[in-house]
Amino acid sequence: MGRIFYGTSDQAIEIEDRLLAHVQAVVITKLRRGESFSLTCRAADGSRETMWVNSAIPIRIVLDEETDGRLDRELLVQLVEAANSNRGLDVTELMAESASARRRDLPRAA
Repeated sequence: MGRIFYGTSDQAIEIEDRLLAHVQAVVITKLRRGESFSLTCRAADGSRETMWVNSAIPIRIVLDEETDGRLDRELLVQLVEAANSNRGLDVTELMAESASARRRDLPRAA
């Protein structure tokens, strides 16, 4: 499980590493271009948190597991289009899908 730290807060928003690697690519690309956008995530308590991402506000992304470096082009396009929209990049549904998939992959108790 990876984490995003926003601003000077030490509280993190946890996102599954594979999804977070895609979000990281979008964040870096947008900031490199000097483009600001909103990013909405689901916090640990279930609340929705929206951050305004721009180069003046520190953002730190920590991946717990190494990724193979390959990103899903279709997902990247979807995330970039969302980040470019008026609504901004909202990954709450993708976070829920990732959590659901993790639960399905857990071994069952005997």
